[in-house]
Amino acid sequence: MQAKFCATALVLSFVTLGASAQAVRVEKNMSMELATKIAAATVAACTADKFNVTATVVDRAGGVRAVQRADNAGPHTVAASQAKAFTSASAKNTTLAMFENVQKNPASANVAMIPGFLLLGGGVPVKVGDEVIGAVGVGGAPGGHLDEKCALAGIASVQDFLK
Repeated sequence: MQAKFCATALVLSFVTLGASAQAVRVEKNMSMELATKIAAATVAACTADKFNVTATVVDRAGGVRAVQRADNAGPHTVAASQAKAFTSASAKNTTLAMFENVQKNPASANVAMIPGFLLLGGGVPVKVGDEVIGAVGVGGAPGGHLDEKCALAGIASVQDFLK
């Protein structure tokens, strides 16, 4: 009887260990170094096109990791870029695609009421494979599609680090 009890206890301990191991997740995330490179390259891309913007890079949870504001960028561009980055990281989609979806499907317009969301072009997720590790948001170019173009250029500049 005691041997049966010990065997049962041993099996249950292995089951518990297996369940505990599954409860711990390992996730990739945005480092400060990577975020700073993306923000600088994004602002540089817009500056080359003569747009004064702010680029904000957030981690996978929407926490700010880096902000770069070009000379002469308007004060509103800081909040706009952060909101676009947060929205993109949270939804794991570009803010331009989300904006276009709301235009096509008015029933989804309530997504714009989520606190912190901004559905204007310029927010782009940063991915390693299919995993979103953060996002970059840009504010200040004369159109969301141009903000997004700069964000894509900033991400492209660090593509070798996203493997």
